Amino acid sequence: MESAERLFAERGYAGTSLRQIIAEAHVNLAAIHYHFGSKEELLDQLVQRKAGPVNQERIALLDRLEAEAAGAPVPLEGILRAFLEPPMLRIQEHPEFALLMSRLYGEGLMPVMAERHFQSVKNRFTAAFSRTLPHLSEQQLAVRLQFMVGAMAHTMMFAFQQCPLKGAALLRELMAFVAGGMNAPSEITETAKIL
Repeated sequence: MESAERLFAERGYAGTSLRQIIAEAHVNLAAIHYHFGSKEELLDQLVQRKAGPVNQERIALLDRLEAEAAGAPVPLEGILRAFLEPPMLRIQEHPEFALLMSRLYGEGLMPVMAERHFQSVKNRFTAAFSRTLPHLSEQQLAVRLQFMVGAMAHTMMFAFQQCPLKGAALLRELMAFVAGGMNAPSEITETAKIL
């Protein structure tokens, strides 16, 4: 798994073959097929192993915030922190996984991974954002959530380049940026909706 994670992060999913993973991990093809079946299933299990705990932490934070709100909408900053903090603080601990997720995003594989590993998180957070931002239509909220995920993916990749901020400082700037976008007035008109 570590070899696959490192190679997928360095070369991308499409640029990494099972043979390269086998050579790096010093195992045989039969072992890979026995444990994982295919390169796609190996990636799937790798994402689940790393994203599962992040998703559990996100949901636990949101559960706590909703309990504290006692039926009222959760403040936007709290929802953003619950969604963004778990992955952003882990990029220091697991840089290969952050790079891998950014690569998957860039290679267009995130819709498939999101459907498999992030759908329940997406549903819970969409509902929370919807209650907190009732002035946004379903379409507007969906677009802004895409912007948020894109900003997070880009920030995760940027954190390993020449980013002057790290850890909590980087998270605060990302949250401020996303909050501004979530609260911005909408330019979507009825004509734009039809097009």
